[in-house]
Amino acid sequence: MERALNRDSIQHLNDRYRQWRNWSGFWLLGLCNNFAYVVMLSAAQDILTKQESENATLFNPVLSTLDTEFQDVNPGNGSRYDCNSVSTAAVLLADILPTLIIKMTAPLVIHKVPYGFRVFFCVTMAATGFLVVSFSSTVWMSIIGVIFASTSAGFGELSFLSLTVFYSRDVLGGWGSGTGGAGVLGALLYAGLIQVGLSPQVTMLIMLTIPFTMLISYFFLLLPPPSFPQWKHEERDRGILTSEERQRLMVESQEEQDTSSQEDGRSGMLTLTEKMHIFKCLMPFVCALGLVYFAEYFINQGLMELLYFRNIFLTHAEQYRWYQTSYQVGVFVSRSSLCCFKIRKLWALALLQVLNAVLLLLEVSYQFLPGAWLVFAIILYEGLLGGTAYVNTFYFISKETGDRQREFAMAAASVGDCVGIALAAVAAFPVHRYFCSL
Repeated sequence: MERALNRDSIQHLNDRYRQWRNWSGFWLLGLCNNFAYVVMLSAAQDILTKQESENATLFNPVLSTLDTEFQDVNPGNGSRYDCNSVSTAAVLLADILPTLIIKMTAPLVIHKVPYGFRVFFCVTMAATGFLVVSFSSTVWMSIIGVIFASTSAGFGELSFLSLTVFYSRDVLGGWGSGTGGAGVLGALLYAGLIQVGLSPQVTMLIMLTIPFTMLISYFFLLLPPPSFPQWKHEERDRGILTSEERQRLMVESQEEQDTSSQEDGRSGMLTLTEKMHIFKCLMPFVCALGLVYFAEYFINQGLMELLYFRNIFLTHAEQYRWYQTSYQVGVFVSRSSLCCFKIRKLWALALLQVLNAVLLLLEVSYQFLPGAWLVFAIILYEGLLGGTAYVNTFYFISKETGDRQREFAMAAASVGDCVGIALAAVAAFPVHRYFCSL
């Protein structure tokens, strides 16, 4: 009896240890996967501005001087919004389009690539992105670096969301919290390194530690099940039977044949028709998440730079940074909330986010709010809504889909946020142009 209790206690401790390692592993994977995306958005303006200035000075000093004078005069040239010459949505669009393309196409074929190779690909793309941006001497080279980082983030997100089906469902909380932490830590780390005097180029080189951390987290921290398809084709490892194997089973006992048929039905490879049917069933989740992110990034990249309060102690640039920080804090807190509560009514979150966007659009138009502190609170609330929608979307998809469909469903549904972000970036351009012309 005592030995049985000891065995149970040891097993319980082992289970808790495994659970902790897997949760921590997914937290770090979420952090590392989104880190490059966040840092690129933070650093792109610094690097591109420097390169544009250097290139203009190199090729035509006179035009460079005139351009500088124009930029200095433009904020006060009849505009009450202190506008930049180009909307921040331009950088976002360059960052999100590769991710969108990957998420729309990869779920149909990605099952053919073992997870180990997927992780190496993500690490290579992220490291290449940091290196290209760091050593770039022209604008187009920096854009290529951003594309590498975006490719890594997009491919990594749909791969790691699919990966969660091999573990207990609580690792989704670790993944969500890690992706939220990437926003806060990425923005703070980049700003902190710049503040102490490092150049954006040197800062990008320091960020090479992030892909290495992803590699360590995946291969040395996670504890996958024995049947996990690490390096082999997923079909063979998850019970897919070839025609020869099926023929051989035909001559075996009826009991073995029935068992094999049950396993094949549970874990067999999905056909294209089945995938299309699953995606159709996912549309309520995808559309709700897409609407949340459309409103969210319409605020972030279309309105946030226009929410300028002149008579306070913060400059325009400082206000924008703190807006972004408030948003990232909200995202981090809400993406870490899955262990505390779940919300199934995703359309309610989408409606609340749209109301946020309408409220801030009216504020940009009429400037009726009494102070910046209220805008900070609204943006924090915006981040809370966005993070809550993200983690609950994938939690309920994981919970409500069958074992056979879950891996594809988790990857396919990740396209929702990308579509919303891309549409928000497109919508932000005319809004920016209109208000900056006033």
